[in-house]
This record gives sequence, structure tokens and C-alpha cells, in this order.
Amino acid sequence: MKVNFIDILRYENNFLETVTAKTAELLKNGHFVGGPIVGQFEAAIKDYTKTAFALGCANGTDAIQLALRAAGVEKNDKVLLPDMTFWATFESIVNVGAIPCTIDVSKETLHLTLASVKEGVEKFKPKALLLVHLYGWACPETMEIRKYCHENNVILVEDCAQAIGVKINGEDILTNALVATTSYYPAKVLGASGDAGGIFTTDQKIAETTKILLNHGRTGHYDHGMIGWNSRLGAYEANFLVESLKYLDARLESRRHVCNEYRAKIKNPALNFLKPSDDVVENGYLSVALMTPETRPAFIEYLKKNEIGYGTVYPGAMSAQPGATAHIGGKISHGHAEWIAKSIINLPCFAYMKQEEIDYVIETVNNFKA
Repeated sequence: MKVNFIDILRYENNFLETVTAKTAELLKNGHFVGGPIVGQFEAAIKDYTKTAFALGCANGTDAIQLALRAAGVEKNDKVLLPDMTFWATFESIVNVGAIPCTIDVSKETLHLTLASVKEGVEKFKPKALLLVHLYGWACPETMEIRKYCHENNVILVEDCAQAIGVKINGEDILTNALVATTSYYPAKVLGASGDAGGIFTTDQKIAETTKILLNHGRTGHYDHGMIGWNSRLGAYEANFLVESLKYLDARLESRRHVCNEYRAKIKNPALNFLKPSDDVVENGYLSVALMTPETRPAFIEYLKKNEIGYGTVYPGAMSAQPGATAHIGGKISHGHAEWIAKSIINLPCFAYMKQEEIDYVIETVNNFKA
């Protein structure tokens, strides 16, 4: 049997037919950019996440840049971010003219801690913190970090590209975030058919500024009150997302099942499966295990031999990236991000994964000899 790391083509019955028919209507009506479908999706995702404001944009990287600027981050401001994340977070800070400063993450939770945030704030005196929620979880101390940032005048922007559908204490992670972003890249739990992104906020001024920035700084049709850029959400992506959102809960439940099966049934001591904190409901974006750096290469070759896909999310620390050298304003490192990068392994996990595929992965992994 062959099991891919991810299969984004496991659609519901009639999903593609519905999307195709509605796309034909867009073509007939000339709704190529914008149109009612964009507002329809923004209203639907706002209702799903119970946020005050939800806006769509061209991609997840733009979403971070828009959120940073709209929240008040300016040229030469320092912005903290975790050293274990995707490159888009680092480059977004640079692209708005700010200075990224990386802080190390926990080896146990793979996320920032309140203590590490305090350490970063005290050392770098930043204008903002970019808090990243990885692996379909939430940072375990999210509520404490939100409170700390509010009390210490640190702008908190949360990157939820991997966290749509995640709940903390029964509440959607996006509901009360000052400003948060997401990516609707096709491989995400809520994916478009191409690039798309979103910004969520509880602040009306941030929402209004974001709306202006993503449309050329436009305050009227030919009036431009700001230097923005073209980051409008496309009609076809909004159309695809409207239909995908209808099935999101079912897709998340399917993904959670995969993660829970691995945790319950894989007994190989070479892998240490992690899970979110007890107050968090995950969305099943990734299965996450840690191995010793010495064992992982052999395990990867074993998976390849048995035609099982895998991931190493992520294989390097931000501060170690060649592109970071000229832009980084400083770092706090205890070696954790580097160790995680050499130790993490992600097994296949996607919506509507068949039970026989799950069982094959479990049996194969259990038979691995370190």
C-alpha cells in the first residue's frame, strides 16, 4: 500500500460538481475579482469563528503583513517571533520595514511560553509579538500571553495559519484575538483552490485600516489615503471556500481521528507522540512526534521503503536561515528550535483518510526497529 503524506483531493460527494457549477455562474456574471461571493465568504467565516471582523486577502503572508501594519507596526519597530515557525512570519516582519527578533520555544510544547515572551520583551523592548500557533494546536499559554501583552503595551498579532477550528476552553481561538491571521493555502484544513488568506480582529479601527491597505490604500475609487498594495481575495477562491466551509467540521473530525489513532495505537518507543494542552481542542492539521536526531534518518528511509509519506515541520530554525542574517535584530536561543528541527516527524494526516491507510501506517511504524 502507498499512503501519501497529504491528499487534498478527498472531497465530499458532489463537492466538485457544486463548485464547478457555481464557478460557471461567476464566469457568466463577469465576477472575476470581488463581487458578492467575497462578502458571502467573509460573512460565513466571521459567523463560524464568532469574530467581530473577518476580511479576506490574497494569501496568508499578505495577511500577516496587513495585520502588522494595521495594528500599528512601523519601520524599525522590533517584533518578536518564535524561532520555530514558517519563513513567512519572518519575512512578513521584514517586508513591513520592522526588525524581527527570534525567541526560542519549549522542547516540551514546541511553542512559546509566557516566560520566554517575558524574556524577549525585557531584552528587546519590542513594539509587537507575532505569536504562532503550530501543528493544529494553540500555544498552551495563549490566554496568559494575551493578558501580558495587553498589560505591557505589546501589540499581539497571532498567526493562525494552522489553527482554524482550534478551540481554547471551548471558545474558537480567533474569537477574542486582538488581531489574527490565517492562510487558506490548499493544504490547510480550510483550503482554497489556490492562494488566499484572512485577517480577524476585535478592533474596528484595525479592520477598517486592513480593508484600505489590501486594496491599494483606497479610501475612494480614485482616492488613496495610504500606501497599500493589491491583496484582494479573488472571487474564485472565495467561491471554493464558501463550499469548503460547509464541510469543515466533518473534515476536522476526520483529521482528529487520525491523530488520535496514532497516539493510541502506535507503541514504538522510538516515537514520542505529542498532543495539545488539555484546554485545547485541536483541528488535526498535523500528527506530531519526536525522535532522537540519531534515529530519525533511518526511520525516514524506512517510511520511504514502505511508501509512506512524511513531513518534518519544520526542518530548521528561523535564526539559522541564510536569508535571516541581514535582517535579524537579535535572538534568544537555548538550542531548542535547532533540536526540534532535527527530531520532529509528521506522519500522514488528512481529511477522509481511509481506516486501512491509517492501520497500514500504524502497523508499519510499530514494526520499525531503531
